[in-house]
Amino acid sequence: MSDIKYEVAKSADLARLVELLGILFESEAEFSPDSAKQRTALQALLSDPAKGKIFVARDGREVVAMASLLYTISTAEGGKAALFEDLVVAPDHRKRGIGEALLKHVVAAARAEGILRITLLTDMQNERA
Repeated sequence: MSDIKYEVAKSADLARLVELLGILFESEAEFSPDSAKQRTALQALLSDPAKGKIFVARDGREVVAMASLLYTISTAEGGKAALFEDLVVAPDHRKRGIGEALLKHVVAAARAEGILRITLLTDMQNERA
């Protein structure tokens, strides 16, 4: 796992991000993959960092995992908060600690940005999450 790099996604990653969301939504009971919808949402995030950020794990040039951090306001904390969702690791890269490391990277980046609260969103049937 030492070659894995964690960073904010780039516009050039869009096709791979759509693919990863397809993998994620195939396994969730509440959602179905719809590449057009996923592409629209991802483009909105990639083009406006004020809405949120998409973080990726790269193995060389290949994006092998992603996670989304969507910004909002916490009335409890009185400031910027975020929704953490869409954590997915490509099936052939699982069981290597990449998901856990990406989660830690996203949380550290949120803290550095001054985010006061993070809410984790996951499908109720997703026991692993």
